[in-house]
Amino acid sequence: MTRRRQDLGPFSRTVCVGQTEIMGRRPVTVMVAASVVGIGGIAVLGLRQRFRHDVDGAWRRLDSIDRRIASTGFGPVEYCERRIDAATDGEVGRPVLVSHGIFHGCDGGMLSVEDMVTGRLVVSPSRFGYLGSALPHDASVIDQADALVDLIDDLELDTIDVIGISAGTGAAVQLALRRPERVGHLIISSGNWPGSPTARTPPPWARMFYTDAAMWLVRTASPSAFARLTGVPRGLPRTDADEAMITEMGDSVFPVKPRRAGAIFDAYVSNPDIERYRLEDLAVPTLIIHARDDPLASYQSAEAAARRIPGATLFPLESGGHLQLGQTELVREQVAQFLQS
Repeated sequence: MTRRRQDLGPFSRTVCVGQTEIMGRRPVTVMVAASVVGIGGIAVLGLRQRFRHDVDGAWRRLDSIDRRIASTGFGPVEYCERRIDAATDGEVGRPVLVSHGIFHGCDGGMLSVEDMVTGRLVVSPSRFGYLGSALPHDASVIDQADALVDLIDDLELDTIDVIGISAGTGAAVQLALRRPERVGHLIISSGNWPGSPTARTPPPWARMFYTDAAMWLVRTASPSAFARLTGVPRGLPRTDADEAMITEMGDSVFPVKPRRAGAIFDAYVSNPDIERYRLEDLAVPTLIIHARDDPLASYQSAEAAARRIPGATLFPLESGGHLQLGQTELVREQVAQFLQS
């Protein structure tokens, strides 16, 4: 069975004060403890060798990916590029640009959509501060959108379809607002919309969690707590395929170190910025995909966004959480139908 991967956008919210009433106290307690313990605790607990083995393996995985650099007016922008072939011979649609979620990068963006779209050239850039992409001084989400335009200009692409995932919502929406003539379709999956808990600014201390040591400790000490932090609702996973997806997505946020600056930008700048956007001004066909049981980015905020965006289509999923577990085929069919419209 084909599995669709979704990003780990909820990390922007897992450090917000007051979320315990949604997530339960244990995941937050484990997260805070891991942040405090850090590298020193790993040594004391005798886990240093295992920690180094896992993180070194994550670096090797990252180094094995074909990543390229484009020069833009905002510094270097790293990207991955891949043609995802259709299952049957057919006309190849326009290129797709992916705006990845928090703690990902060009690698995670590609991973998130490789089972979502077919017959397309997919361009997955690392947004500001992720992996090999620059983070300009006093950067804004508007700057990020303009840097994406510089990238597609550099690649000599004209009109593109855009997929924004979780914390990648802001950049995708700004791109469509600022340059609607360059965007054929806009898809937002598990989006960070106005009014969602993901749009709240975390407290300053939360960035302590944005390290390899803290994240690794949470995942190692309590896999179930780590799953809750990534947006897996209680009662899931139900299948081996779901388990495999959760594992794969958990692996994909490591190494954290080259993603830390971007994650901080997302949590403290990009995600809260969505509250100011005039969604009523969006003038491109828009599809919003969101699970009703998403415990991180609220379904109610997705509904409200769909009402504000002219002509938007809301495609609700009855289950699956933030990662949309078990919904691969359904989502792929809906995306294909929408992009062909």
